[in-house]
Amino acid sequence: MAKVQEENNWYDRIAWGVIIPVVLLSFVSFYSIYNASSNDSTYGTPVRTVVMQIVWYVICWTMVAFIMHFDAEQIFKLAPYLYGAGLVLLVLVLFLYDRSTAALSGAKSWFVVGPISFQPSEVMKPAYILQLARVVREHNQRYAHNLKNDWLLIGKVIAWFLPVGILLMLQPDFGTCLVFVAITAGILLVSGISWAIIVPVFVLMAVVGITAILLVFTKEGQTILSHYFKTYQLERIKSWSDPSGATSDSAYQLWQSMKAIGSGQVFGNGWNNIKVYVPVRNSDMIFSVIGETFGFVGGVSLIGIYLILIIQMVKITFDTKNAFYSYVSTGIIMMILFHVFENIGMSIDLLPLTGVPLPFVSQGGSALLGNMIGVGLILSMKWHNKDYMFSTAGDF
Repeated sequence: MAKVQEENNWYDRIAWGVIIPVVLLSFVSFYSIYNASSNDSTYGTPVRTVVMQIVWYVICWTMVAFIMHFDAEQIFKLAPYLYGAGLVLLVLVLFLYDRSTAALSGAKSWFVVGPISFQPSEVMKPAYILQLARVVREHNQRYAHNLKNDWLLIGKVIAWFLPVGILLMLQPDFGTCLVFVAITAGILLVSGISWAIIVPVFVLMAVVGITAILLVFTKEGQTILSHYFKTYQLERIKSWSDPSGATSDSAYQLWQSMKAIGSGQVFGNGWNNIKVYVPVRNSDMIFSVIGETFGFVGGVSLIGIYLILIIQMVKITFDTKNAFYSYVSTGIIMMILFHVFENIGMSIDLLPLTGVPLPFVSQGGSALLGNMIGVGLILSMKWHNKDYMFSTAGDF
């Protein structure tokens, strides 16, 4: 009788607090892509680009419905295979990358088959999260927390990160590599390692970061950075430090983005009323469309939707009765948070340009697929939460 009653409560096992914000973001995506395509024919007609995005959303929601029926034990067992498949794709793209895309962007990051392009690093993100969560869970199950064992855990995590990081830098794709760093840092932060390690590492990273920023604003510093960054990456750094004075394409893109967002003022210019041209508006600079058409109010409202989504994900993380799930959800939250912060930050010159898309809004199937796989994993936590509430077997 209890089992029948639980099955009848399937509606309560669905994370509507996650689904509704994503649906809202999908409508923002359709609107923004249509507006952007109406004023820039680079990506095709407005109707075609929106239809393609809708098709990708249908594919992704189908994937979400499939993923959410896998429980923690099944996902735990699949993690190494998914990680391995992701590595294979990252290796293959170095040899089978699209030549025309590489000529434009300087990165060997994309497969292209006919009209469909695919970036394997996007689907590697959830696969990496699953494997890292598995590594942390296995370590914590075997070892007690002390400084020696905590350093051992950090070493294991770095060992799993290095193949991914090296392959991404060979493309090169520094922006995506930073996403993996953020995911790694988030999972390590909740892994239970000692604050005696976390605090010094955080201070060291802060010193390195501040030093790098100071180098950006001096000619001598830029000369030093030129030995470690590609030319186009250095141009992006220069455009960030002086968008009005730099002459590169990156500086022009950033300057136009800020002009577009500024022109929207408080309430925006209204439907399809785009007057400022911004390169790559459909994907990387999609926030400029929102800022120009909806203004400050629209930008803040969009951030509010993301905030609600993150809060709901955090709530599910606290409610879960499974340690492995909690590490997975932390990685997904860090992935989405970093994408939002970096994309909006680079659109308003708060951060350098990196080519990181805005989750669930930017045009592109592979980025959407990676984020929606994360949504599916979160929904799985909610769906199977009761299965682990009174079962120690679930907390493997």
